[in-house]
Amino acid sequence: MPRRRVTIRDVARAAGVSTTTVSEALSGRGRTAEATRARVRDVAADIGYVASATARSLRLGRSGAVGLYVPDQTVGFEYYAQLSRGAAEAALGHGLALTLVPAWHDTELLRSLHIDGLIVSDPASDDPVLDVLRALPVPMVTVEDDPAPGAEPAGVVRGDHVAATRRLLDHLHDAGAASVAVLAPGAETAFGRQVRDGCAGVAGVRVVDIRLAWEPAEITARVDEALSEDPDALVVVPDGAVLVALHHLQGLGVRVPGDLLLASYVDAPSLETVRPPITAVDLDPRGTGAAAVGALVDAIAGRRTSSAATEVPARLRVRESTGAR
Repeated sequence: MPRRRVTIRDVARAAGVSTTTVSEALSGRGRTAEATRARVRDVAADIGYVASATARSLRLGRSGAVGLYVPDQTVGFEYYAQLSRGAAEAALGHGLALTLVPAWHDTELLRSLHIDGLIVSDPASDDPVLDVLRALPVPMVTVEDDPAPGAEPAGVVRGDHVAATRRLLDHLHDAGAASVAVLAPGAETAFGRQVRDGCAGVAGVRVVDIRLAWEPAEITARVDEALSEDPDALVVVPDGAVLVALHHLQGLGVRVPGDLLLASYVDAPSLETVRPPITAVDLDPRGTGAAAVGALVDAIAGRRTSSAATEVPARLRVRESTGAR
């Protein structure tokens, strides 16, 4: 026979106080004495009381959910999958549900989203959906800076992609590459702009344009374009695209790293198991997702009054594709 759920009335009866006192003690509100709060919390724990998330949300006038919006056509990419996982884990730790917000064509449906706050990953200046999302009456935290003029998110979680790009290029130079082709997304996102800034002014580096939300045919075409100038090394920036590039290079008979050093800007577990394992920059997407939720929870609770920034460290993972043994 299923065990009966312990209610707030049971706690009040066991503690010898009113249900109002129990509610104030467990929520931290009201004028209940601290000694009484502590006794009520102890009694609640002893008899196994668990607060109803639904009731708490109704009492606070909140939905108990936060949204996550990622660039269109990238939901299946490993970086965004790991970012979503980190965000979902952190949200659950705060008693919140994570809702994935799609790039929806119906703006009225987007405006009717019932969420307490929103995380936007890699906001782009050419994304019309963001115009609607920025206007929602809830706090917004962005993963990477919002390039829109006058954008004022409640918080920003970012990496230093200029420094990480330079670190990767320095590694390739030390590995013997005098000329490097970099397949990089455009400056419509802060991420793409910073990677390009990291390449600017570095001798022997050539940038080849590629979309952040790429298609396989684009990758092979851009790799062929890069190979036309016979580089010593190739860096593929968008998440997951380096695997398409490697397969294409192997089909052309190009040996990695014998004929060409190959690296990815965005790391993923699959890059450790492919042959050869591919050098990449670990952007810690899971930690990034968790940090974004933490910033958003602070904003919802009113603990953030400005768009404070949290920086997530990036680490270079050197593997066989750039000559490491």
